[in-house]
Amino acid sequence: MKKKAAVYFQNRELSWLQFNERVLNEAGNPRVPLAERLSFASIYQTNLDEFFMVRVGTLMVQMQSGKKVRDNKTNLSCKEQVRRIIRRVKHLERKKQLIYEQLMGELEPEGIHIINFQKLSDEEQTRLEKYFDQAIRPYLSPMIVGKQQPFPFLQNRELYAVVLLSTRNGRRRIGIVPCSNPVFRRLIEIPGRKGYHMLSEELILHFVSKLYQNYQLEGKSILRVTRNADIDANDVYDEDMDYRGMMEQLLKKRSRLNPVRVELTRDLNHSAKKKIAHYLRIPASHIIRSATPLDLSYVFQLQNALRQNPSLFYQKLSPRPSASISRAESVLSQVARKDILLSYPYESMKGFLSILQDASRDENVVSIRITLYRVADHSQIVDALCEAAENGKEVLALVELRARFDEANNIEMSRRLEEAGCQIIYGLGNYKVHSKLCLITRKEESGFSFITQIGTGNYNEKTAALYTDLCLMTADPEIGRNALEVFRCLLQGETVRESGKLLVAPNCLQNRILCDMDREIAKAAEGRPAYIGIKINSLTDKDIIEKLVEASKAGVRIEMLIRGISCLIPGISGETENIRIVSIVGRFLEHSRIYRFGLGEEEKIYLSSADFMTRNTLRRVEVASPIYDEALKERIRHIFDTGMQDDEKGKELLSDGKYHDRELHPLGERLNSQELFYREAYLAAGETENAGRGRGALREAGGGKERERSSPLLLPEKRRFEELLPLPATLPPGRESGAKSGGKTEQDSDSSSGRGD
Repeated sequence: MKKKAAVYFQNRELSWLQFNERVLNEAGNPRVPLAERLSFASIYQTNLDEFFMVRVGTLMVQMQSGKKVRDNKTNLSCKEQVRRIIRRVKHLERKKQLIYEQLMGELEPEGIHIINFQKLSDEEQTRLEKYFDQAIRPYLSPMIVGKQQPFPFLQNRELYAVVLLSTRNGRRRIGIVPCSNPVFRRLIEIPGRKGYHMLSEELILHFVSKLYQNYQLEGKSILRVTRNADIDANDVYDEDMDYRGMMEQLLKKRSRLNPVRVELTRDLNHSAKKKIAHYLRIPASHIIRSATPLDLSYVFQLQNALRQNPSLFYQKLSPRPSASISRAESVLSQVARKDILLSYPYESMKGFLSILQDASRDENVVSIRITLYRVADHSQIVDALCEAAENGKEVLALVELRARFDEANNIEMSRRLEEAGCQIIYGLGNYKVHSKLCLITRKEESGFSFITQIGTGNYNEKTAALYTDLCLMTADPEIGRNALEVFRCLLQGETVRESGKLLVAPNCLQNRILCDMDREIAKAAEGRPAYIGIKINSLTDKDIIEKLVEASKAGVRIEMLIRGISCLIPGISGETENIRIVSIVGRFLEHSRIYRFGLGEEEKIYLSSADFMTRNTLRRVEVASPIYDEALKERIRHIFDTGMQDDEKGKELLSDGKYHDRELHPLGERLNSQELFYREAYLAAGETENAGRGRGALREAGGGKERERSSPLLLPEKRRFEELLPLPATLPPGRESGAKSGGKTEQDSDSSSGRGD
């Protein structure tokens, strides 16, 4: 008998689709500048592609294995989950079509038109036919499926024209024409009509009959295949092959895995779809009709055509120098005296880059150890590590080659580091190393000292300007010793068993979190104020969810900022009524992880690389660090509390399992937390011309009908500013603060969807 799921559980796959719908909603949001809405539409599609490649791919592999695997929270079988996913995606496809048509309509007054062949004059059609014959047709390779020509291998996410053909004697065939070719442009300009374009695949599809002149056409469509990308490194394991070579073999194998989805731009008859499903070994239900282009990456070309109108884009902002860091001395020296907290993208990553560069040149620095998961192309961080090794420092870099879709980049990066003289290790066999940890060891007269950096996001300059993340740099000796133990274990292929101040997964993070929650439950039982505040990307860990439910029942007040998946439904009477969950999807991708337990002097605050997903808490190496500096604690509270108040980009998950708009502030103003944090960063850097007024003063340029064109940013109104940002007027005694008083803190952000980690 099927076990009944608790009412407060939600399936992770369906919850993720809700998140991606919130991304899609930004594409249709008139308060977002038009050019940026194009980006959201493309991000939605890319997210969905990767979801099918990874999550649906995993479910289909489990189905094919014959194992009866069920979701441990909702008790849904793999087949039931896939069925619900497909049904939901088809519904979202209709929503995407409406938003796409709306976007195309709004582009027309800006001089951009994407049109089909039927809207062209006879003369224009003749010119395009000539263009097709001369510039496109010579590069096409039309195929016909038959006994001598098996169904071709269709590359993942490439575009094809599929054609239903019949011979004079009535025999039916399928024709396939690859449409993706770097030789010709995706966007073809209509001769003589500036701003009018047609997609190259639509031009090919229109003239496809010229490629099959001995056949009659009975149907045609553009087709795109999405292939499974969920492959285990153990599937290609060879004990005689070095690990890097093994990962290269894995990438080759992944490109040829089975399809999990087929998209068509036009409907084909049942028989044709059945044949396509047969050839591709995919259920017919996984063939999805999309009335919009199957590859929306071309919208970035449209954005380039809109550059002359800045009001169609977000106001240009750039990370500010941290007010916590003086330019008069090395960052190493400053961190030796005080903890420093950087908040991306509002504050520049240069503060951390500087500490690496200082370390590479400091004659007293003996070693740098770092974990690398995703780095930027042409990474300045990798440059600094190479320089350190070339200067005679011992540099140990743990490079996680299994960072999905960044494997090739990490393989090349590991080679470069190795050539510079760095010692490279590749992590633990059964555990991905996802921690963001850097340890600098310096010799002193009295022995050794440590500078430790713990982050919530990757060592990646590009994403540091797009993702909201936190970076702690500290000279705390015990944290340094804890970090040294982490690296010792990684070198020896072990996991940390006892981690001291640091919380280190897979053995010492989840249990410590549960203990902190138990302490709040005990306080509530005694009638004392009890509080849990969590900011993460996703919540799926069943043990943590059940502990949160227990805490809610005990009367603990729980606030959660969860950007993506939430398998917990809040607000259910008698179960989760003391839990509030808010999701922020905005200009930047919310990515920082913050854990808060307790109130007042007893409050514990951590920043972490770990979401509350089982893969993070039990199957990865993750690190969370406590925050001890009272001023830094206040900054983190401010980040968290402001996010919970966000009524511009924040949506609240309610007891019906749906996300709802927040109630408008009594003053009628909206609060956009990301805008506010950027305003504060400009204020802290002494750049008042880029600060704003009111709750959400840093306006998005070109905000549509509800929003006027962007105006100069002004200083905030003092009363409202202080009401919103209750920061201490003076700094607490003890070590210097990384933040300034009076609300002039600096903060961070990430590009509204995306993979993140």
